[in-house]
Amino acid sequence: MNRQELVKQIFERKTFLCVGLDTDIKRIPQHLLREADPIFTFNRAIIDATAPYCVAYKPNLAFYESMGIEGMRAFGETVKYLKDNYPHHFIIADAKRGDIGNTSTLYARTFFEHYDVDALTVAPYMGEDSVKPFLGYKDKWVILLALTSNKGSADFQLTEDADGHRLFERVISKSQEWADSGKMMYVVGATQGRMFSDIRKAAPNHFLLVPGVGAQGGSLQEVCKYGIIKDCGLLVNSSRGIIYASSDELFANAAAEKARELQKLMAEELDKL
Repeated sequence: MNRQELVKQIFERKTFLCVGLDTDIKRIPQHLLREADPIFTFNRAIIDATAPYCVAYKPNLAFYESMGIEGMRAFGETVKYLKDNYPHHFIIADAKRGDIGNTSTLYARTFFEHYDVDALTVAPYMGEDSVKPFLGYKDKWVILLALTSNKGSADFQLTEDADGHRLFERVISKSQEWADSGKMMYVVGATQGRMFSDIRKAAPNHFLLVPGVGAQGGSLQEVCKYGIIKDCGLLVNSSRGIIYASSDELFANAAAEKARELQKLMAEELDKL
């Protein structure tokens, strides 16, 4: 999916919500454990319930890899279900890959050829040659970690060089030499608040993937105040706050309601543009 298509979906659906499929076998409703593939069964129900209110889904690979081959099978089935039934929804594999060039080439082949997802989160620590292999695919996106929502983000991301440039600013500045805003996004945690104004100085036109709204306490209104641009430029992710809204047999209905609440707020923000 290219940028024009993504923006079209955002304004047609009046939402920039990304639903995080952080599906933990220990947290899904107990009655699903009787299913042959409980992870996929849960994901399918969540997807069907929330699809009207979002434009993207983000399976986090850790939750699937933790289940071994059964988990990866569920991941594959989830991606296939989305592509077959909701082909206009953007699919992000949240895998945070990044290694020496030949290894990154194989990671890219895994997610962009085998699974055929739209985007992959990538760690930039090893530099250009570790990121470039992911950028060679038409209409596929690299989402670089820039300024994350966790407490430890300050340990490295906010450190300054001799010229006063913080590491996350250096990552954003340097990476724009590798790809433009039609191929690259940045991860910026919703809990960073006013730091979005600094992000926008460094990357005024790029899409930002924004985790941390909901369970992590990030404010959608604050994200939009400092981060939204004329074609939106945001994919705001909510995972636990949506998919674990209920643990009973009506879990999908509860997830839909939480997604609908966020979509309504997002529509209000889009109407201001």
